[in-house]
Amino acid sequence: MGPDDISRFHQTLEGRMKESNRSSNVPRFVKRVELVQKQTIMHYQTQESQPFLKIVVALPTMVASCRGILERGITIEGLGSKSFLTYESNILFALRFMIDCNIVGGNWIEVPAGKYRKAARVMSYCQLELDCLFSDLVSHAAEGEYSKMAPFRILSFDIECAGRKGHFPEPTHDPVIQIANLVTHQGEGQPFVRNVMTLKSCSPIVGVDVMPFDTERDILLAWRDLIREVDPDIIIGYNICKFDLPYLIERAEVLKIAEFPILGRIRNSRVRVRDTTFSSRQYGVRESKDVTIEGRVQFDLLQAMQRDYKLSSYSLNSVSAHFLGEQKEDVHHSIISDLQNGNSETRRRLAVYCLKDAYLPQRLLDKLMYIYNYVEMARVTGVPISFLLSRGQSIKVLSQLLRKAKQKNLVIPNIKGQGSGQDTFEGATVLEARAGYYEKPIATLDFASLYPSIMMAYNLCYCTLVPPEDARKLNLPPESLNKTPSGEIFVKPELQKGILPEILEELLAARKRAKADLKEAKDPLERAVLDGRQLALKVSANSVYGFTGATVGQLPCLEISSSVTSYGRQMIEHTKKLVEDKFTTVAGYEHNAEVIYGDTDSVMVQFGVSTVEDAMKLGREAADYISGTFTKPIKLEFEKVYFPYLLISKKRYAGLYWTNPEKFDKMDAKGIETVRRDNCLLVKNLVTECLHKILVDRDVPGAVQYVKNTISDLLMNRVDLSLLVITKGLTKTGEDYAVKAAHVELAERMRKRDPATAPTVGDRVPYVIIKAAKGAKAYEKSEDPIYVLDNNIPIDPQYYLENQISKPLLRIFEPILKNASKELLHGSHTRSVSISTPSNSGIMKFAKKKLTCLGCKAIISGGSQTLCPHCKGREAELYCKTVANVSDLEMLFGRLWTQCQECQGSLHQDVLCTSRDCPIFYRRRKAQKDMAEARLQLDRWDF
Repeated sequence: MGPDDISRFHQTLEGRMKESNRSSNVPRFVKRVELVQKQTIMHYQTQESQPFLKIVVALPTMVASCRGILERGITIEGLGSKSFLTYESNILFALRFMIDCNIVGGNWIEVPAGKYRKAARVMSYCQLELDCLFSDLVSHAAEGEYSKMAPFRILSFDIECAGRKGHFPEPTHDPVIQIANLVTHQGEGQPFVRNVMTLKSCSPIVGVDVMPFDTERDILLAWRDLIREVDPDIIIGYNICKFDLPYLIERAEVLKIAEFPILGRIRNSRVRVRDTTFSSRQYGVRESKDVTIEGRVQFDLLQAMQRDYKLSSYSLNSVSAHFLGEQKEDVHHSIISDLQNGNSETRRRLAVYCLKDAYLPQRLLDKLMYIYNYVEMARVTGVPISFLLSRGQSIKVLSQLLRKAKQKNLVIPNIKGQGSGQDTFEGATVLEARAGYYEKPIATLDFASLYPSIMMAYNLCYCTLVPPEDARKLNLPPESLNKTPSGEIFVKPELQKGILPEILEELLAARKRAKADLKEAKDPLERAVLDGRQLALKVSANSVYGFTGATVGQLPCLEISSSVTSYGRQMIEHTKKLVEDKFTTVAGYEHNAEVIYGDTDSVMVQFGVSTVEDAMKLGREAADYISGTFTKPIKLEFEKVYFPYLLISKKRYAGLYWTNPEKFDKMDAKGIETVRRDNCLLVKNLVTECLHKILVDRDVPGAVQYVKNTISDLLMNRVDLSLLVITKGLTKTGEDYAVKAAHVELAERMRKRDPATAPTVGDRVPYVIIKAAKGAKAYEKSEDPIYVLDNNIPIDPQYYLENQISKPLLRIFEPILKNASKELLHGSHTRSVSISTPSNSGIMKFAKKKLTCLGCKAIISGGSQTLCPHCKGREAELYCKTVANVSDLEMLFGRLWTQCQECQGSLHQDVLCTSRDCPIFYRRRKAQKDMAEARLQLDRWDF
């Protein structure tokens, strides 16, 4: 293309852009078109560079329409009709700007003296507002002085709404009655602002500024003024993105408070709410709302928890109990209105909860060092902090790839997510597991960052891949090529160094530095930053391989990912062969070594020695010997010894973990029911206790006896209901499930009973399995635990024995006992109490209940209310028995009640807890019910 052709192309494109953007009043759509010399990142190329057209448009929003026009094709005078392949045309504007200016998320930027002037017109609520050219900004790498964290102001808030009876609060009807706020400087232990804004009067709370208002409008405007005054950098809370923020904004719309939603740092810019869905293979589908507040990062701790931790419940209560060891005492939304309509004391009570709901997210943020970890992750990957919560892994790798490509003068093609996500390649290898119970130490050899090191060792990258048709054309010497076990060809680093290996080398070298600095560092804040950094570097290095294999991703390349896994498979096999060939009695060792299991990046070896120390010595020797046979930087490391070790099957094992021959570090279990979250507590406790008895106490008969006692308790109806609750996530509505599931059907039934308290999509549904007619399906037998307690419905113990307990138990005991099934699941301990299946349908509707004798349960007729003629003589004994029973139950209930009062932090107020995740919750409900029934029996003695 000559200058005239480019000029004609520019004019034609400008004309087409005007047609497609009629509504826009921009004078020129295409700012400029120029010819540049670049090279594409895809495939190895011998020529230095090729001509590309660089098109600059007037506004970021026009990039998409420009791309569409070029890809569909345009007719240019003298050149005919042409369609173009576009490069780097689907990159978000914020990321594009950051890459061009060399800025990364969370880093320091300097505006040099003399390069700026005070802004002519004030556009924001910032303290300083300057005009300067974007190319004059100086971005500082996060090292030395510039690795320090900014003193962010963090606002943690929570709102309470007064819902109507039987309905979850809706912004169209239900008012906001309280907003609690805590403002903290990052790194400081205590908040410097603590207040709660309440509708109507409220009694004082020590150390908190209570601000009563007469109308809801005043509360909302006061909260907006607080945000302006405090000017927080980060807004945090629990479920604020899906509930609190959208609720406040929609509520202000209903009340017609037009000036409320200006919460960002840009003047007169309104906050907008839109629905978003986020889906990825790792996290599944999540629905949320996107609230854009300019200049402030929203950090929703619920989203962070769901991404980073696998828990059986994500309620704030259960998460706080898990990480902080303290619970908030929950107020169910159905009783909030009653507290609000009471007096200033009941409103104070509500305010204390509301404050606790704002205080716990701040505590979690500090405890889990989220700010440090996320700022470091943003610095390492170069994306804005907000992307880390709202986007998946691939944007981070893409950002690093684009930065590297810019340095090398390469461009990345805009590939439409090819493939349906169904294109697959052979995954990592897992050596056959030799199941059994090993009473000799098992040494574990691990590859250090296996996939990244394979990519570095064999120079696997987009720009080093040689397609089969090019291999013949280019006539490359065979010694400068690597042929992978899956049949792909890549050039060696002598010809061209890959970009991905370079990114990985930098990440791993930086991680090494961070870990070395971490050892030296004394200051706790500095340690937190460094620990966050090394973790971010590790995660980033490991996600590069996943990026190349994501078929629906930005730049999939299955040649790379299948080569990586094929090398991995080859290495595991190679390691197994070398270990078993070298460590033999023929070569002068005491025993023949055997590999009992190999996973994606580790191999378990039994050297036959009987002490942990000897196993460690041989493990180190084996790791050093085998590492020497691999291409650098692939390295096999000796990490730990398992002793004793229970290998159940692929990806399922348990053992004591030793890194020091004197004492074991912990009990490690993988893929076993102790770590799965869809089983009931009974299974978790049983499996954990059995493993403890087998591995730590070495007492197999004790473990067997414990199992028998537990099964006996279950069948005799002596097990606490809280241990039998199963929880499952409700991911979509009932109509969307192909097969009927227990928790889905229950949610539907609960919705019919009471739509206000029924679980909604995204919640985890707790249920128990109850007795029903013979042949009933599991989904017909699921029931809400509270409903079961209130209506005295019997549990189905056989279901729990067969479907929950038996499989996990047999997995553990089969390698140890000869006929485990017969010994554990049959015998005298499996006798059960017969409970008739309750029925109140058919002919049973007409049955009348008669009184029975308190002594022998015979039916009583006549005037007596308590005893039959045969038991009249035992009157005193039976009366004392009834009194003692009531007294015992009162004591039990009193103990549980006190425990709940201590948890809520007050011994003078009623307990309002509805925390389904707390085992005491069900126990207290049951004790309360038993006590009420025992009192009724006592009332029958009419002296």
